[in-house]
Amino acid sequence: MKIKNLLLGIGLILTIAGCSKKDLSEPSVTPPTDTTKTPPVNPPPAPAPYSITEDFEQGTKTAYAAADVTLSTGSWNFNDAVIGNLAADLKDGLKSVRLRAGDIAMNFDINGLTTLYIKHGKYTGADKPSAWQLLMSADGGKTYTQVGSDINETNTTLVTDSFKVSTTGKVRFEIKKVGTTTDRINIDDITFKGTGDPGIVVGTPDDGSGDGDSDSGNPSGSAPRDVTAGADAPPASGDNSNLLFGNPSNAQNNIASSDNYLIDQKYYTESYNATKGEPNWVSWHLDATNTTNASPRGDDFAGWAGLPSSMYMVVTANYTNSGFDRGHNCPSADRTSSTGANDATFLMTNIIPQAPNNNEHTWANMENYLREQVVEGNEIYIIMGSYGTGGTGKNGAANTIDNGHINVPSNVWKVAVIIPAGNGDLSRVTASTRVIAVNTPNVNNINSDWTKYIVTVKDIETATGYTLLSSLPANVRAALEVKLDAGIPGA
Repeated sequence: MKIKNLLLGIGLILTIAGCSKKDLSEPSVTPPTDTTKTPPVNPPPAPAPYSITEDFEQGTKTAYAAADVTLSTGSWNFNDAVIGNLAADLKDGLKSVRLRAGDIAMNFDINGLTTLYIKHGKYTGADKPSAWQLLMSADGGKTYTQVGSDINETNTTLVTDSFKVSTTGKVRFEIKKVGTTTDRINIDDITFKGTGDPGIVVGTPDDGSGDGDSDSGNPSGSAPRDVTAGADAPPASGDNSNLLFGNPSNAQNNIASSDNYLIDQKYYTESYNATKGEPNWVSWHLDATNTTNASPRGDDFAGWAGLPSSMYMVVTANYTNSGFDRGHNCPSADRTSSTGANDATFLMTNIIPQAPNNNEHTWANMENYLREQVVEGNEIYIIMGSYGTGGTGKNGAANTIDNGHINVPSNVWKVAVIIPAGNGDLSRVTASTRVIAVNTPNVNNINSDWTKYIVTVKDIETATGYTLLSSLPANVRAALEVKLDAGIPGA
């Protein structure tokens, strides 16, 4: 009995051991998945933080009249404010907001904001300290409430203030001057910090040409066209006329004078050089009626349909890949009173091949400064021209572009006579009248400070052979010819 039980036990052990071995001749079978079990659920990731800065480098606004401006963060409304790039503007970079007695406000909302940072300071001219407020709207701009206390602006360098935002959801902001004083402040680098999706896309604005009128915008250009002059065009003679101070080169409107060909484009007058494919000089008058922002920048570069058929017509495509900007003589921003006025500045007879940094920085800074003088209550008679051959663009040095059809000038110059707004302009010019003369090399490694290139009117006359300000009495003209302007007061 014991032996029988022992044999049964041994047999059972062998059976169990045999079953535990894997038969390599049989395919491996994966057991079915137990679908009754619920996999662990991972918590959603925390909203990512964001930091977005509006630095005002991508926009252009040169007049104080209220208007919307497209910036890198979106559309902003500027009321009694400009985007300034003068030496007197406090700025981190090339540009900042110069706010006078109005406000700047976002035309868009931002989500998930926790903190707002703003750089600010007092405009460094003769302006006195003033105050401003930060306002916030949570209903799309219908109503605003103040964030924090009034900021008394006494800072002569940019400082940064932070503002906590406790409201959840969409918000937008307005920066508003307190009171009616016209003492100016600068605002720069508004930084939004928060978490999640801010709901805005940061990028270069669609209208991103600088005030220096670069070669961006409508590269194909418009078909040749003429000037459509309206009631806003300067008069043909007398006060405010383009040639009130004289015809510097005695230009004539006949084919025999094709390299000193007088063209009246109504909104400016010029001497055109058919051989060089560019103007010798352009003359115009500037006052507050010319910069009302009634028309946006057109960017519709086009050949002039009135050019005699014997002359080579320059079109915008002739500048493509040249390394030089299509540099305006009479700037686009000096003629915003109507579409016709602005369109006139985009005729290629008003354009020269200009080194990008010369055009977009040095000359843009001077143009802005002159328009600022108009805002201060002055009117200005301006003559701008170029001479010589050989400049340096972003592709290097060149004497011509467009297979030799267009001369690249070596120098770009300007003379501006500044007088208080009024009547009887010639008779009001005296030996003490402010006259600014500037002569810059047409190169890309130029200083952005135009005051570094101040010369005398006589210096420009010697370089060009022209007779400037010839309509003035001889004694007044002689005194103004040798005056060397001091540059930006208080800078």
